[in-house]
Amino acid sequence: MSSDNYMKEWLVIVNPNAGSRKGEKDWPKIQEALTKQGFSFKAVFTENKHHAIELTSKLVATGFRKLIVIGGDGTLNEVVNGIFRQDSCSVEDLLLSIIPVGTGNDWCRMYGIPKKYKHAIKIIKQGHTFVQDVGFVTYHDQQEEHERYFINVSGMGYDALVAQKTNKMKDKGKGGALSYLFNIFSGLFQYKFTHFDIDVDGERVFSGRVLSMNLGICKYNGSGLMQLPHAIPDDGLLDITVIKATSKFNMVKHVAKLYDGSFVKLKFVNTYRGENCKIVSRPSGSVYLEADGESLGHSPLYFSVLTKALKFIIPKHQNGE
Repeated sequence: MSSDNYMKEWLVIVNPNAGSRKGEKDWPKIQEALTKQGFSFKAVFTENKHHAIELTSKLVATGFRKLIVIGGDGTLNEVVNGIFRQDSCSVEDLLLSIIPVGTGNDWCRMYGIPKKYKHAIKIIKQGHTFVQDVGFVTYHDQQEEHERYFINVSGMGYDALVAQKTNKMKDKGKGGALSYLFNIFSGLFQYKFTHFDIDVDGERVFSGRVLSMNLGICKYNGSGLMQLPHAIPDDGLLDITVIKATSKFNMVKHVAKLYDGSFVKLKFVNTYRGENCKIVSRPSGSVYLEADGESLGHSPLYFSVLTKALKFIIPKHQNGE
């Protein structure tokens, strides 16, 4: 097939393990619905962690420019990283969409992308596009420095511990919508407050012990927690929420406020906004990181934002504001 035809055809990247193997189970139904709606597509299947990064880079190089992800936040994150790591075309030439089958689907929650497959496919066919910001983080794993792009939310401290515990459950096939909530409470008894030094746009804004911190482009993570309630996904800024060291009783008492974003009004919560953020911990390397729900490495961490960097298909009249 010529590259011209590839540009007209959709690349569908399927994660069969997404949503406790819902991706595998429901693929025939999704495939049938795509065909009925007149989509011409090539489907490929991920075989392991990070495989979607490799598949995306490789197949974009053959000429594909329109992509559909069948998976959750983690699969979408890998595809985004594959897009930014390829050099065969400009990122501006690519169009990304998703049919959610994951556990959290927090990026989809931001834009109101429905879980029903036929409705999600209808939105893709309508083709309403939105260009949003993309986050970029440099982190460490042992002594090595690594890079990651993200399109939703990154979490540190307690948030990263909860994500790590949830991801381990997923790896054992025990992940589900309630697993994150379960780990919110069980993680409280494991987490030890860590000292963060936080700089935003070159200015030290906080130095002290932290329970949890979130930073990102969109509002939700952890299966519906509104961790960044004021985030605007195309304003060129990172929204930052810091929950300072407080009693575990306080966290349990106010956990419901994480779901409507009102927790940011509590006296032990600080919020910031900026283009760059640096996080150093004491002792060094003691702050762990998750991005779009994927457990990564540890501090020191350096965040920045790429303004209006990637084009997505979202429901009409939904711009994340």
